[in-house]
Amino acid sequence: MTDNAQMPEPNGTVADAPPDNWVDRFAPKPIRAYLRLSRADRPIGTWLLYLPCLWGLALAVLATDSYSLRDLWIIVGAAIGAFLMRGAGCTWNDITDREIDGSVARTRSRPIPSGQVSVRGAVLWMFVQTLLAFLILVTFPPTAIILGVIALVPVAIYPFAKRFTWWPQVFLGIAFNWGALLAWAAHTNSIGPVPIVLYLAGIAWTLFYDTIYAHQDAEDDALIGVKSTARLFGEDSRKWLRLFLTVTVILLGLAVLLAVHERSILSVVIAIGGPWALGWHLTWQLTKFNPDDQDGLLRIFRSNRDAGLIPLPFFAIALLV
Repeated sequence: MTDNAQMPEPNGTVADAPPDNWVDRFAPKPIRAYLRLSRADRPIGTWLLYLPCLWGLALAVLATDSYSLRDLWIIVGAAIGAFLMRGAGCTWNDITDREIDGSVARTRSRPIPSGQVSVRGAVLWMFVQTLLAFLILVTFPPTAIILGVIALVPVAIYPFAKRFTWWPQVFLGIAFNWGALLAWAAHTNSIGPVPIVLYLAGIAWTLFYDTIYAHQDAEDDALIGVKSTARLFGEDSRKWLRLFLTVTVILLGLAVLLAVHERSILSVVIAIGGPWALGWHLTWQLTKFNPDDQDGLLRIFRSNRDAGLIPLPFFAIALLV
């Protein structure tokens, strides 16, 4: 297995990257492996890091009933920051997991275990991405800057979580949904109940989609002793996914109500339609869940980009009425 682990995919592509992705087709060859290391060829992770930022900003605008051109920079800056910090986090993850990745069929073609990028090169690449993200962060208000720096703690811990807990998806949720707090703070320079409840809703959502994702590696994880909620739940996964779905919708609905309770009845009704519609999409995902269908699991996981976008038109319309 070790020998196979060092064999990259043809042309250095990564096994679970979408075919004909932009990195493999258009990126300059000297940096192609580094972009793969950042998962730039698999943009779903950037979306899942970015969407809580949009939720946080949208609810901040609804709650304060104010918006300006600065919010446009928050949207753009958060997008660039999500891309960079997702890349830095994935680089750190692959540095710490290089031995594990070489033993798992889906990950052995990644740049470090396949020999495309050295550990030293990966460390330098990680620091470059983090520095660029920090330059964006310092354009935000002080509360957001403090939150952004604190966010490095769960990012640093996450890769080790699967070694000491059956719930590494909780640590992923803590890291991936930090943008809900940060974007709220970027608009208001404060923190409060709305972003905290929204943050918890995001963690429940992460538990939903990443448990589905983790089922792809359940067999290999069992062989090498890596823990996950997919392994923990086993045949009961559908029941747990239903629970995470329900908690996501309830908490997101509560965050929305806290943000819009002083607005008009019509605005409240429209805004609460966002969590309701998201819940139906997650329910659809659950009907498609088959732990033995590897391709299906990946398709469901990737569909969470659309799931996270669904509430935003409701929030936008609620602002206008």
